[in-house]
Amino acid sequence: MERITITIDDGLLESIDALAARRGYASRSEAIRDMLRDAAKQDQMTDGAAQCVASLSYVYDHSMRDLPQRLVEAQHAHHDLGIATTHVHFDHDHCLEVALLRGSAEAIQRHADSLTAQRGVSYAHLHLIPLTRADQPHSHDGHGHAHGGL
Repeated sequence: MERITITIDDGLLESIDALAARRGYASRSEAIRDMLRDAAKQDQMTDGAAQCVASLSYVYDHSMRDLPQRLVEAQHAHHDLGIATTHVHFDHDHCLEVALLRGSAEAIQRHADSLTAQRGVSYAHLHLIPLTRADQPHSHDGHGHAHGGL
């Protein structure tokens, strides 16, 4: 790990200190590293081909005409992206679904858009996490190997 020096104006430093305290970071360095990681992740996700995992959560009105069927059809049309889906009934009319996805950022974004643009879907949020290659040789307890794939 390398040590760097940066210059920050007083107002920004107060904001960083407040955020660090609110989130429980042990130090400014940890808070700033986390912010930089997030910014780097966002930049990496601008490459549509970047491989990632994602969680897509959305609430929908299951009583809306044909909406549950359209959502299921959209999920089947993108079955290659799906890892798992959790479905929760909030009340008589509303459900929450959380889909765990894996694939290119572009394909996941298109799939998320196809689901969340449906009339009757609300409170949607897509969280993308970049994947690093897992096929690089490494070792566990002295046994070297590579996993292959992502």
